[in-house]
Amino acid sequence: MATIIRNAKSSNDWTINELDAYNISIVSEDCVTFFGTDILPLPNHHHDLINNLTADEMENEDSYRVVHYMDLATNRVPDEESAVDDFVMQLLHMMGYATRAASRDLHSHKAIPFLICGEWKNAKADVCVMDGYEILLVVQEDKCHMQLGDPNAQLITTAIAAVQNNNQMQSILGSDVLDFKEMAGIIMIGTHLTFFKIPVTKELIQAMQRGQFPSTPTIISMHLPTLPRPAKHVREGMQPLDNRHVIITCFEAFKQFVKW
Repeated sequence: MATIIRNAKSSNDWTINELDAYNISIVSEDCVTFFGTDILPLPNHHHDLINNLTADEMENEDSYRVVHYMDLATNRVPDEESAVDDFVMQLLHMMGYATRAASRDLHSHKAIPFLICGEWKNAKADVCVMDGYEILLVVQEDKCHMQLGDPNAQLITTAIAAVQNNNQMQSILGSDVLDFKEMAGIIMIGTHLTFFKIPVTKELIQAMQRGQFPSTPTIISMHLPTLPRPAKHVREGMQPLDNRHVIITCFEAFKQFVKW
């Protein structure tokens, strides 16, 4: 793959070709391998989201908003931007990914500049969790229904751009930059999702900046939650309670990887 021509591309233009060009591959992992355990925790709050099906049944306002936006994201209008980003914002807030106590914020449609092949391009996170200027988690909506690119490649580019951006800010502030960071990522297709752990090394960043093939492969871990009806996982998403239980526990366990 070292002979593949590398061009300066924004994240929206990345495909499997760019992953091959930078020696990047994705490996699917089961629950134990990905999370380190097969016993995933339920959150100790918002039990109505786990036990009640519809928005009108929710007692908690945050739970109501999650299910309300889940319904909007599920019933998208063809050829239009969906409400998935709005749903993800509500879910991350309710799950405690961004709180006042932790000084973490949620941002949507955040542009992240990054250097590739000697040129500055932009990556765009549909949703991200931030601690000050540091990007901790990037979320990419699968927009294949609108024929808009490869979501895996887009997410990976955005994660690499986020680490590059974080390190640049660290350097400006006189802090130590990281030679390695495992960035957390999520791809949403409707209200179903896939979790990613994306290792970003100094070698990978420099190879992208120079348009070179890195000798060390980058192997990305991916976990697709195991749902009761796998053939219907995209169509059903988080609507059925049994699916919702599995996905919520994955969200709770995934918090351990959202850090700098």
